[in-house]
Amino acid sequence: MYRNIKMKLLFKSLLIFFFFSLNLYAEKISVFEFTKEEFETLKPRKVRGSDASTEYSLGSNENGNFLKAVANNAASGLGKEIKIDLNKTPYLNITWKVEKDLKGIDERSKKGHDYAARVFVVKKTGATLLSNRAMNYVFSSNEKINVSHPSPYTKKSIDYVLATTIDNLNEWVTVKVNVKEHFKNFHDLDLNDINGVAIMADTDNSEKRSVAYFQNIYFSAK
Repeated sequence: MYRNIKMKLLFKSLLIFFFFSLNLYAEKISVFEFTKEEFETLKPRKVRGSDASTEYSLGSNENGNFLKAVANNAASGLGKEIKIDLNKTPYLNITWKVEKDLKGIDERSKKGHDYAARVFVVKKTGATLLSNRAMNYVFSSNEKINVSHPSPYTKKSIDYVLATTIDNLNEWVTVKVNVKEHFKNFHDLDLNDINGVAIMADTDNSEKRSVAYFQNIYFSAK
């Protein structure tokens, strides 16, 4: 009898663990895996007017796969169409590092609107690309954390500083931001979901060179 009770308790514990694990999995939506198979499906999109594309390559460390981005007077991004339910997983999580930054540029101007690392979150709000709204989360070389301003090219994209080389040059930094809240605050949009996420490193305006790394980009419930 004692053995039967013990087995029942063990079975209950395993069931609880199983359902808890499923719940955790449901609350974390990975955006990029940075595997060779995924990388081959991502097509770089060069920024209009740029003469060169950013060089992207894969690597790995003790924390998993990462993407390396080297921009030498270049600008291109890697995007993925993915629908994220912001009611369930509103938080964007990014682990990234800037090895070589872009000190001394005016990131709020067209001539200096470059970032060694940025992650765009996009919501389609019309039939054309120009009608889309975006939050552009950046690793700034000159601004302070939580500084925000519209892109000098379009008010439909907001630059928001999540990390800065003033504090963390050549150091891995993990950040988290409530995307649903930001679209409400900056675009006055109460969104249920977003449609895409893109990574970019660009130096075409400043004509400088930057080196950055991206890792563990995912959405979470908390």
